[in-house]
Amino acid sequence: MKKSLSLLLIVVMAMTLLVGCNKDANEGSKEGVASDDVIEISFGHGFMPDTPHHKAALKFKEEVEGKTDGRVVVEVFPSGQLGSAREMFEGLQMGTQEIALVPTARISGFVPELQIFDLPFLFPEREIAYEIMDGEIGQELLDLFEEQSIKGVAFYEDGFKHFTANKELRTADDFKGLKFRTMESPIIMSQFKSLGANPVPIDFSELYNSLQLGVVEGQENPLVTIHSMKFYEVQDYLILSEHAYLGHVLLFADNWFNGLPEDIQQILISTSRDVAKWQREEVQKEEQKYLKEIEESGTNIIRLTDEEKEALRETTLPVHEEYKNMFGDEILNKIYDEIGR
Repeated sequence: MKKSLSLLLIVVMAMTLLVGCNKDANEGSKEGVASDDVIEISFGHGFMPDTPHHKAALKFKEEVEGKTDGRVVVEVFPSGQLGSAREMFEGLQMGTQEIALVPTARISGFVPELQIFDLPFLFPEREIAYEIMDGEIGQELLDLFEEQSIKGVAFYEDGFKHFTANKELRTADDFKGLKFRTMESPIIMSQFKSLGANPVPIDFSELYNSLQLGVVEGQENPLVTIHSMKFYEVQDYLILSEHAYLGHVLLFADNWFNGLPEDIQQILISTSRDVAKWQREEVQKEEQKYLKEIEESGTNIIRLTDEEKEALRETTLPVHEEYKNMFGDEILNKIYDEIGR
């Protein structure tokens, strides 16, 4: 009798434990993330704390934590604390990092089609670029990250790129023979070759010293980078060319994101896209301040006329054909249709 009672007691306890476990599992979200668990997120980017990029990351943190009533905690790591753009991208793939904001040009080795942003004189104005990035074409580009086990979420920006050099640059002839620092992007290097310049791939961390020592004679970057890295200190001229667009893309680790409760997913996505629009506005506001400080430093500011820009655009058009040869003409033709070319 005692043995029978003991056995019955064990069975009852086991059934109670099983029911409890099933109840917890049903109340939790997918992948075992319980609804009352605190979700910790590491958010990395490569910009300094005083930039619109970092301010946007902090705004994302504030809004997400507020909307989720503390269920989500976001820790932001600026200035490349989590590594280079490539290292952060790989961190998302490996699951060691949840969110990264990285330049499109720095991860084109993973998604080569993103080099479309590097095409010279593609976007005639910012608003058109925004419409494309926030529309069907932008979503097509974001979807390309799925093959890398990463979720593309939204496009942020550095803004239009400009040239700096130690001489005035207005025509293609002015570029001939100049050594220009570039990223290791075939499209960007082709742009400078089409202008008659000599592209020299140099790591970004070495660029200031390379300009100072004359290893290269010029470079291209948006105003936010030219200002924050103080390239104008070692260059005599800033040429406001708006010749190409440098975007950033906000990425989530796909496996991690898919394991979150649905309401958290929706908050992360909607907040990311809202903050992206806020960040772009901040970049435009800050650019006026950057330009004023650069001009006050004694750097010569060259403002290209529409005719000068059009002449440079025509000179660099073969680079567009190179992109078509590499990736087909579907996406680029869709953009041409959007901008009326």
